[in-house]
Amino acid sequence: MKDTEDLEAKRKRLRYRSWHRGTREMDLLVGSFADRRLEELDAEQLTRYEELLLESDPDLYAWMIGHAEPPTELDHDVMQMMRQFEYKPQLD
Repeated sequence: MKDTEDLEAKRKRLRYRSWHRGTREMDLLVGSFADRRLEELDAEQLTRYEELLLESDPDLYAWMIGHAEPPTELDHDVMQMMRQFEYKPQLD
């Protein structure tokens, strides 16, 4: 049970970090990805996602939208999920 609680705490922390990137565009893009996909990531994938969040906004944005290729060590399953993610604004 503790592992599940730890994963949930990590997901909550990563969701917060995803929505507080520093630029509004990245908050929306990365935060929306986190809202839609974090629950399905396992512990190893969450760690890889956390590593991606350490990258700069301009680099991560370029990789996500396909304007640049990520470094080989960051071109993994989670990066591919982020590249395939289609942001759709929520209309209230």
